[in-house]
Amino acid sequence: MAQQEGAHLRRTLGLVGLIAFGLSYMALGTVFTTYGVVNQLTNGHLPLSYVIALVAMLFTAASYAAMVKKFPVAGSAYTYTQQAYGGIAGFLTGWVLLLDYLFIPMINFMILGFYVGTQFPSIPSQVFAFGALVLVLIFNILGIKFVNRLNGFIVAISLASVMIFVILAAKAVIGDPNAPSLLEPFIPGAEGFSPALSGAAVLALSFLGFDAVSTLSEEAKNARRDIPRAIMLTTLIGGGLFIFVSWIGALAYRPENWANIPEEMINAAGVALITELGGSLAPMLEIFVVFGSIVGCIGSGLAGQVSVARILYSMGRDGTLPKPLGFLSKRFGTPVVAAITVSVFALACLFLTLEQAAFMISFGALAAFTMVNLSVIKVYLFPKEGGADRSFKSILLYGIVPAIGVVLSIWLWTSLHPMTWLIGAIWFVIGFAILAIKTGFFRRPVPRMNFDEAEPSTEVIDAYTDAYDEELEAGKRES
Repeated sequence: MAQQEGAHLRRTLGLVGLIAFGLSYMALGTVFTTYGVVNQLTNGHLPLSYVIALVAMLFTAASYAAMVKKFPVAGSAYTYTQQAYGGIAGFLTGWVLLLDYLFIPMINFMILGFYVGTQFPSIPSQVFAFGALVLVLIFNILGIKFVNRLNGFIVAISLASVMIFVILAAKAVIGDPNAPSLLEPFIPGAEGFSPALSGAAVLALSFLGFDAVSTLSEEAKNARRDIPRAIMLTTLIGGGLFIFVSWIGALAYRPENWANIPEEMINAAGVALITELGGSLAPMLEIFVVFGSIVGCIGSGLAGQVSVARILYSMGRDGTLPKPLGFLSKRFGTPVVAAITVSVFALACLFLTLEQAAFMISFGALAAFTMVNLSVIKVYLFPKEGGADRSFKSILLYGIVPAIGVVLSIWLWTSLHPMTWLIGAIWFVIGFAILAIKTGFFRRPVPRMNFDEAEPSTEVIDAYTDAYDEELEAGKRES
């Protein structure tokens, strides 16, 4: 099945649509996704972990924004690393990034199964997870415009369910004479920052919305202007809401209270918390929170599958993965083969644990974040064509900022569970073996990224860059 001549992704998304997509991907209700796991890991200092994660992610988000200005095409970290360090580094970065993206839809299906299972305990949660998987695949095939229409509804429902929790938690705090000080959730415990760092490493998966936005560069109406803005705004808005919700929750439901939550409910902590805080309204509120979680998980799983399908499409189009992945449906203009491939992989949600999936997502994400930060330094300060701008402003924006992003990403990376490193290393070796076979054990060059969707050409991106620079100069003269 070859790629059709003239096939291309459709440019339909503006700034608001991109931000809605990023926030939907982040799933504002995802604060409850790892709420139980990370609260146990950090001994009740979830807000501190979110602060650490947000600071680290802002530096990396700035690097993504810088790179998308240079390369406004689909492919995300794969594209950026490929252009900065060559085909081998690009392929291996894309391969590790796939580990992250392939687990994202999966973890949402798992969580949906856990939440729905609280209402139907006699039915295995895997049944609901599988149903969500099939539904998301159908939506993905229908196209990005259809997904964009759903995102507003998804974000609204997620916000409503989160606000119910915030109101109940605030009410509990106000009525509690023994409530802790407002800053206590941000102060490290006796163990120091180590538990909070481990928690922040897991929470890196909560911020993948900005990475997902970068994969839509070929479907944005004005990629160079809107994608960088959407990346930074998605990170700030999502991160701020995560910190606020986890903070008010930590004030209302402290570490000593977690002994009241059964172990089997830790993966559906949102329902457990509503049950504890809702009083007489708990049964009704519990149903709404479950509904909000279902909608949020479908939205995040849908956005996740859309993004990874486009990365597979990008790599299939280049020939670094099998060509059928680069096939676009003539009717819907969507990468159908890639979408089906993601769904097959997501079937692992039927037997993996939530903790295992969360660690693997963070492993892939932090590896990709490190390479994107390094790519900014190479592309802006040490370009292949020479003539780099090394003014103080450029060194600050394209040298110091991404260097801090590298340090913070590696710092969080090393805080992951050792087993995660083992699985990640195995995945890397598999990717290296595929690349070796694909290139005849490196006797042939690795296929490079093509930038023109209709008739690929290595010169197109340079022409695009020159035209954009001319537009900027014209704008300055008019001003």
